[in-house]
Amino acid sequence: MILPISTSIRPLRTPYTNYALIVLNAFFFLITYSPHYSIVGGARVVEPLRAWAVQFMLTPAQPDMWQFITYAFLHSGFMHIIGNMFFLYLFGNNVNDKLGHIGYLCLYLAGAVFAGIGHTLLHVNPVLGASGAVAAVTGAYLVLFPQTLITVLYWFFFIGTMELSALYFIAFKLIVWDNVVEPRFSPAAIAYSAHLAGYAFGIAAMLIMLATGLITGSNFDLWAMLKRWEQRRHYRNVVSTGYDPFTGRTKAKRIKVKEVKKTAAQREREEKIERLRNEISSQMQQRNLPAAAETYLELIELDNKQVLPRQYLLDIANQLASDKKATESAWAYEQFLAHYSSYEYIEQVELMLGLLYARYLHQPESAIKHLQAAAKKLSDPGQLKMCQDELDKLQN
Repeated sequence: MILPISTSIRPLRTPYTNYALIVLNAFFFLITYSPHYSIVGGARVVEPLRAWAVQFMLTPAQPDMWQFITYAFLHSGFMHIIGNMFFLYLFGNNVNDKLGHIGYLCLYLAGAVFAGIGHTLLHVNPVLGASGAVAAVTGAYLVLFPQTLITVLYWFFFIGTMELSALYFIAFKLIVWDNVVEPRFSPAAIAYSAHLAGYAFGIAAMLIMLATGLITGSNFDLWAMLKRWEQRRHYRNVVSTGYDPFTGRTKAKRIKVKEVKKTAAQREREEKIERLRNEISSQMQQRNLPAAAETYLELIELDNKQVLPRQYLLDIANQLASDKKATESAWAYEQFLAHYSSYEYIEQVELMLGLLYARYLHQPESAIKHLQAAAKKLSDPGQLKMCQDELDKLQN
């Protein structure tokens, strides 16, 4: 038996939407769950729901549109809801952090709908439970955080723990083994089709959003891994032509050699970028901000389009400002504004940028722009006065 118990990363902001979904599921379970016996086809069976709640299950024979949502908030027993909510808590917090509250809620509800459609197309028996929606969230986690380490508890003849990457654990244990292999040996009435449809939706939705730039990717997500795999495949194909630069071949062959060299250089550069990002992540976890800031400067010198996770970037920008590296700090804050404009305290970033441009970089036009943006949202009287005083100096 294998059970995940923790992941190696923590969300940077409180995942309120995920917590709200867990509370809602628990609430609806408490008001709808009432196991009782009934006679169906001459057999005595256990019905899990109160009579009035049965209409909210998804009935493939004659489904109502709203059932594709409501069925996902019903559960057939304590182990059913505990299992679903545990996995939602384990994987949902980081996905909530990545997508934001509205995006995460849309993913969860759409996952429930697609899982319900998957079940309806292949089965006629009614279904209930959040498993399909949770599968969509877990599939999204697989794409966004495939290299995250998951600590799993195992017990066979003995008990212990080990760490597995999310890619292998989710792909092979949760998706393939639990929903493809195990059902061949288990007669339990579990909606495996709904699970697989949920996983497929979560994975496909995140890959599309990363590929189209609807959400900010990283060098560690599945889309980036697939692109690197394609680049390595292309490199191997070019090298396999056997070109020898000393044999004096055709111009076309020489062009191929340049492509090989360029691809090799790109690969070396990408490996260095990945190493630097890993170093920053490790330094941030150790709260070694000065070292993280220095590594960040090395990273953007190599590729100034690199974007760190929100809290990492903000902490490093603040550290650079405290180190009196005004130009570098301003760059980091500008990156933050460009990629995390929905940050709830964005006026603080605007204020810092305005002060940097006004007092240290002597760029009054940029300073005025950011200070005016900050003044519109600042609520702290002291900060607002500081902002207005600086604006008065610049405009007079």
